[in-house]
Amino acid sequence: MFLDLLALPVTGPVGGISWIAEKILEQAEPHLNEKENLKKQLLALQLAFDMEEMSEEDFEEQEEELLLAIMALEDQERLEQAEG
Repeated sequence: MFLDLLALPVTGPVGGISWIAEKILEQAEPHLNEKENLKKQLLALQLAFDMEEMSEEDFEEQEEELLLAIMALEDQERLEQAEG
């Protein structure tokens, strides 16, 4: 314990930077996962359309919704990067 206190000036900043990096990663992961899930849904939608499991009208409507959601996430990411 005494050695931990003596090493604190050296290990403290490293621990602080590590903690900050973990918090940034925690904030970024949900966005990445959400964006990745939207892209997977888009691929599944394309596959369903290619296999003629849905009409072109339904495909275009759902595709537009997914693309708008992806663009909104990308806009949000850009804003967060500009602020940070």
